[in-house]
Amino acid sequence: MSHSRVRRGHITLEHWLELWMETDIEPCRAATTINGYRGIIRNHIRPALGRVRLCDLTPALINGYYQWLAEEKGLSPNTIRKHHVLLHTALKSAFRQGVILSNPVQRAIPPQATAVEVAYYTPARLARLLQAVKGHPLEIPVRLACFLGLRRSEILGLRWRDVDLHSGQLSVRWVRTTVGSRVVEKPPKTSDSCRTLSIAALDDLLTLLRSLRAKRLREGMPCAPDDFLLLGRDGKPLHPNVMSSALSAFVREFRLPPITFHGLRHTFASMANSARVPMYQISRAMGHSSPSITQRIYTHLFDQTHGEVLAAVADVVKASAGPQSDASSTSLTSA
Repeated sequence: MSHSRVRRGHITLEHWLELWMETDIEPCRAATTINGYRGIIRNHIRPALGRVRLCDLTPALINGYYQWLAEEKGLSPNTIRKHHVLLHTALKSAFRQGVILSNPVQRAIPPQATAVEVAYYTPARLARLLQAVKGHPLEIPVRLACFLGLRRSEILGLRWRDVDLHSGQLSVRWVRTTVGSRVVEKPPKTSDSCRTLSIAALDDLLTLLRSLRAKRLREGMPCAPDDFLLLGRDGKPLHPNVMSSALSAFVREFRLPPITFHGLRHTFASMANSARVPMYQISRAMGHSSPSITQRIYTHLFDQTHGEVLAAVADVVKASAGPQSDASSTSLTSA
């Protein structure tokens, strides 16, 4: 079905979404985005609203859909907002092409977004993890996450050509992630995620990488420039879920608080902010397109540091007031 053959008002939401996916989304979006959209449509929108004609869609009907997602499906407000964005974008396209006279999603009311807090480690807990993980296959990925702020997909996408052990530089150029049940290898989602980081000062990490390379060469395992850094015992690239499960099992075994690789990335952001690293530099290191994105994502972490700043200012004021503060207070009360 092409846009030119769509009759105004007669097409159902299900048919329009299929057409929109084929013509507007699949040709230009990443596989992860396409898979996510198709999952939302298949599992939720199609059974709930798929047979409704576009001309019969109303804000009240869409609000009812959001309520159904929350009460019957148990979806979070942030997840429901993803459905809202999908519907709004798809029906905006229908409106632009004259398939509907207005976009009813514009007047629908999705739930308010909520702050998502991801667990992270304090420096003391991170020290315990680093001590426990010494000599374990997880040591390199753990250090890459907590000292460089790399995403899990970026860690798994690292090849030997991305690591310059002589100059001490590491480049993020490729990611390995899951799309449904498949593992996808692709460039990072945005150009800002492609970045080169200095590891020259990270002696322990450099030593680990040099030792790993020497071990691979000794054992005849893949170690060419295009080979991945992290391999399983079978010599094949690690599956993302396997690496995450291994970390979960490891922290349970050593009775450490639960943490994920995403949580270790949060730990990096927290420590950088506590060290008073400028937000612009934290943003660049983490591969965000702007400091405002970093600030928004990690607000719950950064607010704690702001509290420390306010407490420090209060201490300075208190110290400068000295013993005269009580006398001043008395005279003001008397007045």
